[in-house]
Amino acid sequence: MAEALTQTLDLEALRSFVAVARLGSLAAAAEQRHRTVGALSMQIKRLETHLGTRLMIRGARGMTLTASGDALLGEARELLRRHDGLVARISGRGLSGRVRFGMPEDFASHLVGRLLPDFLARHPDVVLEAVTATSGQLARRLERGDLSLIVALDRPHRLSGGERLWRTSPVWAGARDLSLSADAPLPLALHPVDCPYRQLGIEALEAERRPWHAVFTSTSIHALETAVEAGLAVSILEQDRLTPAMRELGDAEGLPRLADCHAELHYGRGVSATSWPAVEALGEMIRARLGHRG
Repeated sequence: MAEALTQTLDLEALRSFVAVARLGSLAAAAEQRHRTVGALSMQIKRLETHLGTRLMIRGARGMTLTASGDALLGEARELLRRHDGLVARISGRGLSGRVRFGMPEDFASHLVGRLLPDFLARHPDVVLEAVTATSGQLARRLERGDLSLIVALDRPHRLSGGERLWRTSPVWAGARDLSLSADAPLPLALHPVDCPYRQLGIEALEAERRPWHAVFTSTSIHALETAVEAGLAVSILEQDRLTPAMRELGDAEGLPRLADCHAELHYGRGVSATSWPAVEALGEMIRARLGHRG
């Protein structure tokens, strides 16, 4: 083992290792890295030989990390980030390429307010395209190759291989002076299908056999909040979006508990080699800034 530690690790092999770990597939990583599956497999084997330990195991669901591989992953990402930053500073060439980033509107203020401007200030040559949509829509656009990376909730359209960032805090929200009748169907203000909180609420109500009907439907979070403040309907909102005109509803109103939900970071598989360093840089910034938000 002491002899293995004196050997220099191949940075390109580390890049391939990180790509396979992120995508969960040698074939997908080979496509992104513009290499053959055999070449990537040999790079991983050389890393394992140099480190004297197994890093990955091939299974029915693709490549999974061993305990040693999981420990290496964070260190490898940090090493590559520092290396690429050093090269950019000394050579005078910063990151470039195109980054297409998607996020739910509910969390846009946390991302657009400071994080994205800071990213562009650090990397002015990167072309950034940011969009908001429901988590279900974002997941489908990522799978189609329309987006480079997304922050999305882990429902209703679940994606594999994401990095969990935080646990969200959805609550039943109503106007401060709202009075509900236990016998009448619950009036709801909802996003259209593909919204995680819509699914959470409907699942919880149907499990309790509580009747409901959609009074107001909109793609705009601000429109839903206005409907709640006006007393038109009840909605499911992130707890920190409650305004002074709202109150959190729950047991006293006969409303069921909402299931847990998590925000995750997902990368696209069709990112070009020239754009990938910029995509990864934004992902690292999101992870650093928002990874412990919940």
